[in-house]
Amino acid sequence: MKSPTDNVPGQDLVAKGLADLQKGELSVEALLVAVGEPRLRMLGLPLTIPADMPNDRELALYEAIGRIHPDDTHSRYNALIRRLVSFERELERRKFSK
Repeated sequence: MKSPTDNVPGQDLVAKGLADLQKGELSVEALLVAVGEPRLRMLGLPLTIPADMPNDRELALYEAIGRIHPDDTHSRYNALIRRLVSFERELERRKFSK
């Protein structure tokens, strides 16, 4: 069965983030999805946000990236946010162009 997110740029990140959130893991991908929660929820994606989710999700994402890539945290953060926005826009386009 074809998913509405198939072949959407950034789908790999979002799929991993959703799976990690489901398990209660606060991975980089899970934090990225949590940053996009309002728009992703509006687009129909099922999200399970753990109770221990930091209030400032963007800062938590930035810090998580910094622990892995301290030398280029800013550029990696921006690249991930761009991929999330691209994913959201394409999913939105598909949903509302039917």
